[in-house]
Amino acid sequence: MTFKVFVDGQEGTTGLRIHEYLAARKDIEVLKIDADKRKDPAERSRLLNAADVAFLCLPDAASREAAFMVNNDRTCLIDASTAHRTAPGWAFGLPELAKGQRGAIQASKRISNPGCHSSAFILAVRPLVDAGLLPKDAAVSATSITGYSGGGKSMIADYEQQPLPAHLQAPRPYGLALKHKHLPEMAAHTGLATPPVFQPIVSTFYKGLAVSVPLHLSQLKAGTTPEAVHAALAAHYEGERFINVKPLRDAATLEAGFFDVQACNDTNRVDLFVFASDTQVLLMSRLDNLGKGASGAAVQSMNVHLGVEESLGLV
Repeated sequence: MTFKVFVDGQEGTTGLRIHEYLAARKDIEVLKIDADKRKDPAERSRLLNAADVAFLCLPDAASREAAFMVNNDRTCLIDASTAHRTAPGWAFGLPELAKGQRGAIQASKRISNPGCHSSAFILAVRPLVDAGLLPKDAAVSATSITGYSGGGKSMIADYEQQPLPAHLQAPRPYGLALKHKHLPEMAAHTGLATPPVFQPIVSTFYKGLAVSVPLHLSQLKAGTTPEAVHAALAAHYEGERFINVKPLRDAATLEAGFFDVQACNDTNRVDLFVFASDTQVLLMSRLDNLGKGASGAAVQSMNVHLGVEESLGLV
C-alpha cells in the first residue's frame, strides 16, 4: 500500500530532513508543491487534503492556519511547531512516553511533534515521576547544550560564516527570560506541577544535544538510591528500540572524563545516563536534535499512525 505524504514547509531544516527520510521509502508518495505556489493557500489546502499524512514544518501561527485548512476526517497532521504540544485533541508524538501512547498516536488524526530539548528532558524525568520516585511538586532544573542547527536557517548561516565571528566561538546560553517555548510541554508530559528552571546553551557544532537534570537524593522519595533511579529508567524503556539506558555510572564515559554530546548523531536513538554520588544523581539524555529531536521523531510517529513497522526508514 502506498501512502500520500505532504510536507508543508518543505524548505526548512525539519522539512528537508523529513524529505531525506522519505526519499528511500517505496511505500510513500511525496506530494510536492511548485516553488511559486508555496504561499498559495488554495494549493496548500488542496495538497493538505489530498494527503494521508501532512507534516507541518511551519512557525506556530502558520501551523494553526494550516490545521484549519484541512476539511476532511482522513488527513493526519503531524505538527513540528510548538503550536499544539499541550493542546486538547492532539496526541503527543513520543511513542515511548508511557503505556498507551502508541495507541493514542495511531488513533489520532492530530499529532504534535515534541521539541528537541523537551524530548530529552521528558524521557529522562517521566519514568521517575511515574515510578513515584520524583514528587510531582519537585523543584527541578535542567541544562541543555545543543548544536546550532536547532536554530534553523538563520542561525546556521550565522555559524557557518568564515571566519567565524569571535562572539560565536564560545558556547552561548540563551532563554534568559526563563520563558523558553518548550517549558509548557516539559511540565505537561512529565507530570511535574511546574516547569523546570531551564538553561539552554547553543554551541559551535552542527547537531547533537544533551540535557542534564541534577537531583539531590533528598528530593526523591525517602530511601531512593541511585540504583533505584536507574532501575526505574530501565523498566520504563524495556524493549524500546530507540531508547538505550546506559549502565549506572557508565564506566566508558567516566573513563573518558568527558561527555560526548554528539554520539547519537545521524540516528533516532536516545541514550540515557545516571551518574551518581552518595547524595546526588545526574540524569543525562542525549539525542540528535534533527533526528529524534525533530524529523526522526515525526517519521516515527507517522509510522505508528499508519500501522507500519515503527522503525521503517530510521536507524
